[in-house]
Amino acid sequence: MELSEFFRLHPRAAIAFSGGTDSSFLLYCAKKYGASVRAYCVRSAFQPAFELEDAQKLAASLGADVRILTADVLSHPEITSNPEDRCYHCKRIIFSGIIKAAAADGFPVLLDGTNASDDASDRPGMAAARELGVLSPLRDCGLTKEKIRLLSKEAGLFTWNKPSYACLATRIPSGEEITGEKLSAAEAAEGYLFSLGFSDFRVRISGGTAKLQLREEQFPLLVENRTGILDTLKSYFTDVLLDLEVRK
Repeated sequence: MELSEFFRLHPRAAIAFSGGTDSSFLLYCAKKYGASVRAYCVRSAFQPAFELEDAQKLAASLGADVRILTADVLSHPEITSNPEDRCYHCKRIIFSGIIKAAAADGFPVLLDGTNASDDASDRPGMAAARELGVLSPLRDCGLTKEKIRLLSKEAGLFTWNKPSYACLATRIPSGEEITGEKLSAAEAAEGYLFSLGFSDFRVRISGGTAKLQLREEQFPLLVENRTGILDTLKSYFTDVLLDLEVRK
């Protein structure tokens, strides 16, 4: 099936919108093919501020309608205890909230940005989407991440080469309690590294230790800014380490 055909069959739908490459392309296609859509962004402690800003910027560039919802993910012990299937519980809460709001707004179907490259065995959130009847047109139409980036570039979307960004909860190892303080520290540390020019990296945290996962080609930037990085990150963490299992 082509996306044009999908939106002919589903002319009115809500989109779970993060502002990432996939959901941005999905929103673009919905507008392109004349569907009546509303994008729903969910603000939570797991999302850094720049993600919401990017989502609003992209939606505005498309003239798309956006509604901002809030999910108090830290009030759910099945999430904060950080089990292996944390993402499943989190996605059920987020998708359920969007479905309820979208139904009240007159949008009977919820779409998400899962693509054909996403591995279901590594994404428990996809099980939650399936259980709740969320549709994934990019995946169903066979669009891979590589193809979505190419088509997004051709469409002039600034998200075409945006690095994939897993939620802040992924910075904390499974089994270690998730707290607002830890999430804020991770967001602040990554925000500082972004400001120095780092990209596509992670600051993993465990206890009072921050472990930097960087691309090898950015090691010189790390050395150049070593003192400032240590001074800034040590206001949040006891130890700051470099993970030599570098990001590919």
